Amino acid sequence: MAEISNNWPFDLTEITAPDGSITAKFVSFGATLTELWVKDKDGKLRDVVLGYDDNSRLETDPDHPVFNAIVGRYANRIKDGLFSIPITKHPDPTASNTYHIPTNDANGQVTLHGGIRGWDRRSWTLVEKTSTSVTYKHVDNADEGFPGTVTAFVIHSVSDGGVLRTKLHATATEKTPIMLTQHIYWNLDAFQNGVQDSLEHNLWVDASRYIEVNDLAIPTGNLPDVSGTPLDFRKEQKIGARWDQTVDLCGKGCIGYNAGWVLDQPQGERAVVSLSSDVSGIRLDITTNQPVIIVYSSFWLNTDRKEIHGGPNLKYGSSSAVAIEQQGYIAAINTPEWDVDQIYQPGREYEWSSEYKFSAV
Repeated sequence: MAEISNNWPFDLTEITAPDGSITAKFVSFGATLTELWVKDKDGKLRDVVLGYDDNSRLETDPDHPVFNAIVGRYANRIKDGLFSIPITKHPDPTASNTYHIPTNDANGQVTLHGGIRGWDRRSWTLVEKTSTSVTYKHVDNADEGFPGTVTAFVIHSVSDGGVLRTKLHATATEKTPIMLTQHIYWNLDAFQNGVQDSLEHNLWVDASRYIEVNDLAIPTGNLPDVSGTPLDFRKEQKIGARWDQTVDLCGKGCIGYNAGWVLDQPQGERAVVSLSSDVSGIRLDITTNQPVIIVYSSFWLNTDRKEIHGGPNLKYGSSSAVAIEQQGYIAAINTPEWDVDQIYQPGREYEWSSEYKFSAV
């Protein structure tokens, strides 16, 4: 059994694959992945995810980058913090079927990642642990203004061949939107060999369409083709290969990516996203049952690095890492033209799963 420290919710649980190919560490706060050690092309272990040396900063860091936590009850953005059940394009703020969620982004115009205290800033309960897996539970009692109670379980596990798996299951007592994700920041070089960012990482995304958004990063409802745009990663590209074409792409004054791609085949049977580094030789292949991938190249990141990454005198800054989030359609609860049902209730349960497979090339 993996050892667990007693400083809940920042208790540290370590799990390791029997063949030693991968080791992951988690805390109960946000059911958060805090370290992930995988082997590079020389067989050396590297910690390839961002985070803190003091994990209590997951709660106190005012920049709140959401390092590697489970995000909910509703990931990504909700315009004006409003939605209705049944869903509508423009919810009437005075209607009895409209729900008001606290806003926490874009100067009060947007709810981001579940509200002021989303699931990433909640203390989950450790349910079960073994040497290769850990299970957490969270009960959301109508927090942040969402209707009903949602009970969620997450299982993190590792296995031979450098595999990390995360599975989420949630049930609701009444009709409510649920959209979850795992918000992992990757740097496959682990800031070694003089590498300070992720722009030379190779990215492939199996997606022909992307989710068009407005200046608030709220979907317009259009799903344009990626052809002829810097969002076309159907052929593997360096993340920074078309960097000069990304000005304002992720918001006014922003350079880089913060976009959602609609996967061509989100069936969970094969990899739909890959990320690799020629420096470390580490390759990551992601398989998921979710229809959308978010890629965020960390433009607004600004927090102290872990010691293993050269900190604390150095910062994780813009482009230090790339966050990849598997999730549902952004703000589908305000985009009825998509005909995407993100409302769950008794008899309709929520399932999320992703597999992260590491190899060395």
